[in-house]
Amino acid sequence: MSSFALTRLAAEDRRPRRVGLRERARRLADAAVTPLTLDDVLDTFHPLRAGTDLRGRIVEVQPETAESATIVVKPGRDWAGHVPGQYVRVGVDVDGVRLWRTYSLTHGPRPDGCISLTVKAIPGGVVSNHLVHDAKPGQMVQLEQAEGEFVLPQPLPEKLLLVTAGSGITPVIGMLRNLFSRHEPAITHPGRIVLVHVNATDPASLFKDELRQLAADERITLLERFDDRDGLLDVDDLDALVPDLAERLTYACGPAGLLDALEAHHAARGLELTTERFRPAFGDVEPGEGGTVGFADGTVVEADGATTILDAAEAAGVLMPSGCRMGICMGCVIPMREGVVRDLRNGALTRAVPGETDPAGVPIQTCISAAAGACHVNEGARR
Repeated sequence: MSSFALTRLAAEDRRPRRVGLRERARRLADAAVTPLTLDDVLDTFHPLRAGTDLRGRIVEVQPETAESATIVVKPGRDWAGHVPGQYVRVGVDVDGVRLWRTYSLTHGPRPDGCISLTVKAIPGGVVSNHLVHDAKPGQMVQLEQAEGEFVLPQPLPEKLLLVTAGSGITPVIGMLRNLFSRHEPAITHPGRIVLVHVNATDPASLFKDELRQLAADERITLLERFDDRDGLLDVDDLDALVPDLAERLTYACGPAGLLDALEAHHAARGLELTTERFRPAFGDVEPGEGGTVGFADGTVVEADGATTILDAAEAAGVLMPSGCRMGICMGCVIPMREGVVRDLRNGALTRAVPGETDPAGVPIQTCISAAAGACHVNEGARR
């Protein structure tokens, strides 16, 4: 047998012993910190290490408007990176309860390795108000890996139209920041990128100074619209606002009403459109009459047929698991013990009948389901 083969066999013979020593060392360490475990100790002193649950540490909270802020986060070592336009699920502990929300990433890859999320405080929104008004540097949050298909094609098209409204600018600002950080003249020739940006008022407009500077530098053509000044945007006006609309690839992000109108507008003209929704599209489904929802702590709330169980619960002060709130991530799935719910996307009914269906309950997605009569779920407790 060759010397190489003997060396390899010797190494393989030692491998189980090394594994055994590691396991013994781990058991000794766990015993030394009982009733904690070694992971508990490492979570305190080295929470961003590789090989554990993905977390991030807030390093800065930058106010943007009176009701919005950019949260800069240092992610753990297992963060796999992202493409501008994608989003991330963030778990935040509020009053001892971990709540999950989804936010767009507002930068491309940063030299400091951080990620940034710009959050708008929603009236009654537990997580958004906490992040905007109460989050502090040093606070830990849970993270999942970036997801989403709302990303620019490569190579960049010769002409691009971006349509955003309100916080729909958040994924788009990440795209623009990433493009212009490359310092490639071909990307920024005048007229290549047109941005139609809609807001209720000027003071509520996110990133307005940055966008106006990009326009002044002729990197983008910026068409700002304010509801209080210009009235609501009629998508048919795009033909006049952007005369070469038919030559442009369109990306849009904003409220469902705007995106629905854009989809109809572009489909009628045979134009390509890519959209990003922060809420699911419920279409023309008849909502039904609604009903009552009973929760695990005994709380019962009235819910109309157009309101999701998740929204009805949160409006009543009942804490519920959630994530993307779009029917994608499955973070809101809970068991329904009894009753009927309607899927607001397609009208499909899901029933749970005691004695007939699974005794543990039938799984439902609360972010896209509405009560269709009396129903009871096995989750939920008042704050």
